[in-house]
Amino acid sequence: MQIPFEKLNEVENRFEEILMRLSEPDTAADTSQMQKLLKEQAELQPVTETYREYKQTSQTIADSLEMLESERDEEMREMLKEELVLARKTREDLEKKLQLLLLPKDPNDERNVILEIRAGAGGDEAALFAAEIWRMYAHYAENRGWKTEMISCSENGIGGFKECTCMINGKGAYSQLKYESGVHRVQRVPETESGGRIHTSTVTVAVMPEADDEIEIDIPEKDVRIDVMRASGNGGQCVNTTDSAVRLTHYPTGIVIYSQTEKSQIQNKAKAWALLKSKLYDLEQQKRHDAEADLRRSQIGTGDRSEKIRTYNFPQGRVTDHRIKLTTHRLEETLNGNIQELVDALISADQAAKLAKQEE
Repeated sequence: MQIPFEKLNEVENRFEEILMRLSEPDTAADTSQMQKLLKEQAELQPVTETYREYKQTSQTIADSLEMLESERDEEMREMLKEELVLARKTREDLEKKLQLLLLPKDPNDERNVILEIRAGAGGDEAALFAAEIWRMYAHYAENRGWKTEMISCSENGIGGFKECTCMINGKGAYSQLKYESGVHRVQRVPETESGGRIHTSTVTVAVMPEADDEIEIDIPEKDVRIDVMRASGNGGQCVNTTDSAVRLTHYPTGIVIYSQTEKSQIQNKAKAWALLKSKLYDLEQQKRHDAEADLRRSQIGTGDRSEKIRTYNFPQGRVTDHRIKLTTHRLEETLNGNIQELVDALISADQAAKLAKQEE
């Protein structure tokens, strides 16, 4: 892939223009404008800085070559040759970095995440594993300094989750977790299995970007039925004793939202509406992706939530991501939230696929 110098020059010029505008008194007085410019500056800064480093390295190479032509001292020539090797390797690395920085950005990458986890095939064993998967993501979020909020949960009475929905608040949460949507399969001997046979159960994970105020989603009130009721569950954060739980039913899509984790009906209603908005936004995203077959093929997997993406094999202590054929033998660490290796590998594979597509 050739370096698009014209585009990079435009980025650098725009970056300088933003710096000038930020120093102007009129801009400082306009809070909204200031925030937009600061956001754009943050987006352009990595590209600009890398491009400037690339140009500086290219100049170093040119200067070294010129000096090498006129230099007669052998010791000095050897030093110049070593500098050239190092500078060329640096420039090559910067070229790769620029290619990645110039890939089209997912506009949802910086958003918070709505995470849904549902027990699939396997009865109580699937529900128990659903709770373990939820804890895995909660630990991961905690390790990243993100905040996790439960929106709703349905327990099975023995510590498992039939389903749960939570919000993960953190900068770049969606960029890290968006590859987790799909079917997670567990293979192990359940505690209730007297014969020692290995059972296979499944859990479905859905990761959606939070639809904030910047996203316009029109939800006519006539399209939604609102019911209030007493929260139900087995205690803890999933139950209270007042009619504060809220259920929204969206007639056009059949989506049902249930929020019960807050003591206030008003708070639960706000959470439910936010979740409904995110679900409808995600539905639009899915439709758009389905229509753009090339985009889907350029991504890791299909993004289909019925796709088996990962297996957690307890007898072998193994975790296998089927999309990128990556296997690790750190099952316990993974379930304790140490999934960054998997996340990084999925991001790298997705970037490589997009680069390959651009070079076609």
